[in-house]
Amino acid sequence: MDEKIQKVLANLGYASRREIERWIEEGRVRVNNQVIGLGVRVTPADKISIDGKPVHRVPTQQIPRVLIYHKPVGEICTRSDPQGRPSVFDKLPRLSKGRWIAVGRLDINTTGLLLFTDTGELANRLMHPRYGIEREYAVRVLGQVTPEQLLALQQGVELEDGIARFVAVTDAGGTGANHWYHVTLLEGRNREVKRLWAAIGLQVSRLHRIRYGPVSLPRSVKLGQYQEMEDQAKELLLKTVGLDELLNKSLTPTAPSNQRRRKTKTIKNRR
Repeated sequence: MDEKIQKVLANLGYASRREIERWIEEGRVRVNNQVIGLGVRVTPADKISIDGKPVHRVPTQQIPRVLIYHKPVGEICTRSDPQGRPSVFDKLPRLSKGRWIAVGRLDINTTGLLLFTDTGELANRLMHPRYGIEREYAVRVLGQVTPEQLLALQQGVELEDGIARFVAVTDAGGTGANHWYHVTLLEGRNREVKRLWAAIGLQVSRLHRIRYGPVSLPRSVKLGQYQEMEDQAKELLLKTVGLDELLNKSLTPTAPSNQRRRKTKTIKNRR
């Protein structure tokens, strides 16, 4: 049976499908020692390599692992940075094979919930618009907001990359010039929350993600710490994106996070 190569590599935990597609476009992926293009399908007999290193296609027999991470200000969502800034990947536990894949991104000044998984197919479905996964943020806005502006944000605002909107906006209180709202959207476009508020003439002074799909940020996970998702919550997450077949595999016990009761480590800039 043949499958698209980006799906095969995602299921092996190399990266999300979107990232693998970028690798293919950059000529980093070969099949049977030939550089390939997008859309290539492979069979179990085909030999795959990434950056000249062979891919060992051992099927995963365990349910995906998922980490809940509380991102602080100042960390970037890429693995390395020429400026030496700390990365959200720096504190995660090592994997015996594959690597952690971030489910979406938060910009350097945004805090809150980040999910990581070792399974590319799960990451892809959680990020893909067709699965309609909600992202909820607590946002502090500088300035007075009118009922007409709140209505516009829910009906749709024209951005440079198309119409965008919040599916829900809830007043979360505040005094003076700064006021808090909880907003929910179904996409993960770059800086979408901030751009939506800016489109109606208002500035976001703080942004904090509190929920991704059925997963809310637990109070027990402090800034800069992670927690391994428990099996019951993981089952709900898999069902949400239609990966029920993975539940037929035996659930593996999740080791308690060694970060839960430890203070956040300070990561020095690697200048």
